[in-house]
Amino acid sequence: MDESKYLTILQMNDTHGYYDLHTEMFLENGKEQYRNAGGYARIAKLFKEARKKNPDGVLAFDNGDTFHGTYPVTETKGEILVPVMNALKFDAMTSHWEFAYGPGHLQKLTSKLAYPMLACNIYSKETDELAFLSHIITERKGLRIGVIGVAEHIVDKMMPAHFSAGVYFTLGTDEVQTIVKQLRKENAVDLIVVLSHFGFPQDVKLAEETEGLDVLLSSHTHNSLNEPVVINETIIIQSGCHGAHIGKLDVEVAEGKITDYKHELIEVSEKIPPVEEVQKMIDKAIEPYRKSLNTVIGRTRTDLNRYYQLESTTDNLLLQALMNTADTEVAFSNGWRYGAPIPAGPITMNDVWNIIPTNPPVSTVYMSGREMLEMLEENLENTFSADPYNQMGGYLKRCIGLKMYVKIENPKGLRIQNLFVGEEAIDEDRQYYVAFVTVQGVPDKYGSNRRNLDINAVDALAQYITRSGTVSSELIGTVRIV
Repeated sequence: MDESKYLTILQMNDTHGYYDLHTEMFLENGKEQYRNAGGYARIAKLFKEARKKNPDGVLAFDNGDTFHGTYPVTETKGEILVPVMNALKFDAMTSHWEFAYGPGHLQKLTSKLAYPMLACNIYSKETDELAFLSHIITERKGLRIGVIGVAEHIVDKMMPAHFSAGVYFTLGTDEVQTIVKQLRKENAVDLIVVLSHFGFPQDVKLAEETEGLDVLLSSHTHNSLNEPVVINETIIIQSGCHGAHIGKLDVEVAEGKITDYKHELIEVSEKIPPVEEVQKMIDKAIEPYRKSLNTVIGRTRTDLNRYYQLESTTDNLLLQALMNTADTEVAFSNGWRYGAPIPAGPITMNDVWNIIPTNPPVSTVYMSGREMLEMLEENLENTFSADPYNQMGGYLKRCIGLKMYVKIENPKGLRIQNLFVGEEAIDEDRQYYVAFVTVQGVPDKYGSNRRNLDINAVDALAQYITRSGTVSSELIGTVRIV
């Protein structure tokens, strides 16, 4: 009988470029609690301790949504983080929002990393060949470990067109199953890890359908799993967002299978001492931006966060600003998951950039009531589809100026029971003047007379806050489940 060997698998997912300590929200004792957490230098400390405790027995993975999301990171198209990520010594990554700069830039960016970008489901439109490595085989403590990457497949379906220029994405499930068989039969690996940006519901279904997976590192949906979920003998973990937590999975391996495991969802607490050289690297890189980002432009009476499915206080503030800027009766934005909370108190330019780092133009469009209903039904299906593989996007589309009453359990296209614009039932034949940001707010196929205003979202939001002096944003019941 083979002697047991012990591996430690470290997971970082959905950090969205949050390079340092920031305010984070925790649900504790039935309340929303706000405190500082995160930062790559503190994550580096946790990784360093794990490697010291288990020499040659640690694997570290980045599930993606790393090189985008905060102003210095998006302004440099992710370049500012390359030396920092290399200092964390990952074994591999996969991706989603990294495609915001286009596939060509992502290939250049990842070529500078000391570890590979893995995606078994991205292909060149010109050649039909894989655009990135699909998998690797690595060794620890004499064990051969196969690692398969699955990128977020919605990039060419739901995101702006330049995100997927020259490439196309498949679901990735067939590729995973093919590679698992290859790794087992031809490569004789001892362990298979899937590094996925698919989303937790999708990863659960993938594990149900696939034999031979040992560990599935999940991401995209920002689940903070205090305990692993075991599906079809596959251990699934996911570790929150913004680097407020990392996941640590210790596994005992014997005769090609996991015989025991222990999991920790570790808060990246402010109390953790940062690795000094990594912190210095971050401080130096951020210094040119610090003064402008720390500028206080107003205050908020209410806590602002983006952590609820149907609506959020952060997005209600953004939508108020869009509607005020464009003088419309309705406003839409995407249901983004990323964006750190802002507790009641001062609002800085850094906070504003964190709300909408893509800084798109404020746009307007005329939509018929019928189009609005169709768009909202489509979004409800993309969010709550009974088939996880048909769930595409983030939280429910954000809107203001509407009241929507929904039977969430109903079939596709039949969920909206009542829809009001202001206090009036929607008129399917009437044209409504609508403000929005990005095609994720209002897809191109809906509406007419689309135009971009001469102001971008960050300026619109900052000006609205400055004019108001002190803002307030509550949950107003825009969407009700009935």
